[in-house]
Amino acid sequence: MRSRGNRYRSGAVMRILYFHQHFSTRAGAAGTRSYEFARRLVDRGHHVTMVCGSYGVGRTGLDGPFVNGQRRGVVDGIEVIEFELPYANSDSFLKRTATFLRFAARSIKVALAPNYDLVFATSTPLTVAIPGIVARILRRRTFVFEVRDLWPELPRAMGVIRNPVVLAGMSLLEFCAYRLADGCIGLAPGIVEGIRRRAPRTPVAMISNGSDLSGEGASELPAHLNELLRSLDGKLKCIFAGAHGIANGLDAVLDAAVELRHRQRDDIHLIFIGDGMMKPKLMRRAHAEGLHNCTFLDPVPKRALANFLREMDVGLMILADVPAFYNGTSPNKFFDYIAAGIPVLINYPGWLAQLVTEEGCGVVVRPGDPVEFADALERLTDWNVRRGMGEKARRVAEAKFHRDSLALQFIDFLEGVAGGKAPV
Repeated sequence: MRSRGNRYRSGAVMRILYFHQHFSTRAGAAGTRSYEFARRLVDRGHHVTMVCGSYGVGRTGLDGPFVNGQRRGVVDGIEVIEFELPYANSDSFLKRTATFLRFAARSIKVALAPNYDLVFATSTPLTVAIPGIVARILRRRTFVFEVRDLWPELPRAMGVIRNPVVLAGMSLLEFCAYRLADGCIGLAPGIVEGIRRRAPRTPVAMISNGSDLSGEGASELPAHLNELLRSLDGKLKCIFAGAHGIANGLDAVLDAAVELRHRQRDDIHLIFIGDGMMKPKLMRRAHAEGLHNCTFLDPVPKRALANFLREMDVGLMILADVPAFYNGTSPNKFFDYIAAGIPVLINYPGWLAQLVTEEGCGVVVRPGDPVEFADALERLTDWNVRRGMGEKARRVAEAKFHRDSLALQFIDFLEGVAGGKAPV
């Protein structure tokens, strides 16, 4: 093991500094992986300090006033430090970049504190690795980096970032993060492969996003969702629950909606839940083209979303047709869908498409083919087909992606890295 700061002994308590800019509890409408894993670290006996920003659709659990740009408190046993740095998926690229850099700068001060044993940072953004790198070099602390998306590979592939200087800077930061980390976690096979290419000696584990099967904390549906369900009674209810950004390629769903309208399939309805930069444009298009088979909703807290998904018939797993996405993403929504026991329609190849095909828990369609997309939805109007796929989806969630099992893998990996026993 390359770390010079490994003092952890099996069974000993670790003080963990956990950086996640977009941290949220179940009260928010964002992913809760960090909350769930931090809670389980606390249950194992470790002390966790979560450092985060103010994510628009998230909820940190703190509601007191900010003092000198931050507020602190304990949430379900997790010590939370929240910086007053608002962030929303609809922010411009420049505003988001500025927020990322400000969060990294403020986090460095926390990383220079003496009272912790291990620093863990989870992207995105890539800049969240900066306090971990500082802790590794200046405080000689164990550093573990979790990679949720490969940067700058994904933005380069999408054409979102073209400036060669920016791309070079991001590549250097990526290289330093992987090489200086005492261990890395990748959420998808392509991410793990990308880390190993850049840092072949760094221990790496694949721990994907997971399915919450406990039902803990579930809440009743808001009135507007119950009203929507009543209005759609007897129709095939297909849901996309996630960010509405460039990467999501949601025009593909609207293209399928146009095809369904041509076929006069008014019995198939498409529901979009979430926010993002592209949402206003998508809504304008749906209105202009008279796509009454589409409904757009604001983000729903995780507590209510789990129950709402159980009322759906099909989960839509949609991404833009970018090869880097095929094996390089681990979307929360997929694991929420299979936890709800509903079949998944996925419109791009890769590791999740292969899983869906092998397990028979949904349908895979080709990117950019609205006819095939509509054909698949028509097939899924058969209740017997849906029931079989949905039962298989739930079994896959239980057998392969149970969040409790993944949390144990996560904790074992962190303890292994801290103790110098993590395999490469």
